[in-house]
Amino acid sequence: MIELKPLGDRLVIDAIEQEDATASGILIPESAKEKPPQGKVLAAGPGRLDDSGKRVTMEVKVGDRVLYAKYAGTEIKLEGNRKVLILRESDVLALVE
Repeated sequence: MIELKPLGDRLVIDAIEQEDATASGILIPESAKEKPPQGKVLAAGPGRLDDSGKRVTMEVKVGDRVLYAKYAGTEIKLEGNRKVLILRESDVLALVE
């Protein structure tokens, strides 16, 4: 299995896919589904460096469930067609509790 270790203030996110049907049972075609704005943090970098060279620790940690910007990050395909997103911590909008 491929292990990804993000650098700086980057995160590896396992996107939580949208439902295939609405609550009333209407099926949603693949073409109408939007990129899921929610996911689980699989890996986190050590944090960014500030102007003086000090490490700024990340607010988001592995295991957190987050909402992120709609078009944020880069999608990477792993073994078994599993897809993950790599994005910056600044693209995270909120933690889901």
